[in-house]
Amino acid sequence: MVFEGEYLNEKRLNGKGKEYNDKDVLVFEGEYLNGKRWNGKEYNYHKNKIFEDELLNGIKISKSNIK
Repeated sequence: MVFEGEYLNEKRLNGKGKEYNDKDVLVFEGEYLNGKRWNGKEYNYHKNKIFEDELLNGIKISKSNIK
């Protein structure tokens, strides 16, 4: 995984960031709290379909398919 955002002492800071898999595909975009995904969207790519989960306060709240 590659993280794009702010670090301090090799730890993720609170705030906005993005994570990419080893193929440079976006897998999460949103906010972090205490170094963990907090609010935002997770993406899972599978055979030309994108499955999107929304996080609110660290909990998945919905799932949708996007073409």
